[in-house]
Amino acid sequence: MKMTKKLVLVAAALPLMLGTASAFAYGGGDKGDHKGMHGKCGGFDKKVMRQLDLTDAQKTELKEMREANRAEMKAKHSGNKADKMAQMKAHHEKVQDLVLADTFDEAAVNDLASQMVEKQTERRVAMLKKQHQMMSVLTPEQKTQLKEIQQERMAKCADKMEKRMNKDK
Repeated sequence: MKMTKKLVLVAAALPLMLGTASAFAYGGGDKGDHKGMHGKCGGFDKKVMRQLDLTDAQKTELKEMREANRAEMKAKHSGNKADKMAQMKAHHEKVQDLVLADTFDEAAVNDLASQMVEKQTERRVAMLKKQHQMMSVLTPEQKTQLKEIQQERMAKCADKMEKRMNKDK
């Protein structure tokens, strides 16, 4: 009886876990509270900009880039929400079908995973391209200073993470 309960539990939980993971990979956006490169762990935020002593021209150029990026993202995401929901639902159903199938179709899973990786890669390349455009506004001295600031922040972040990990033990 215990084995049956475990199998039922795994059969119910696995699709939910895979479905949510694939939904995030499919492209939910940055709505979580993870900080990554956008937070205090090495990013390029207002506090860093103040430390770099940007000229008014640099500030204006960066502001224009941010506004253009924001407008581009709004236009990209303001499309037909019903279509996007249908795509996400279809993707979720594909995952469900693969996970709940009688036999594991490794080729189909690899194909789906490849599609997910490709979309993630496209988003990452676009993000890095925009970061590069923004960094091209900086002088070589400011770029050096930015590297130093980011290294300091990463060290602090690593220390905090280590303390949190040791605290849990």
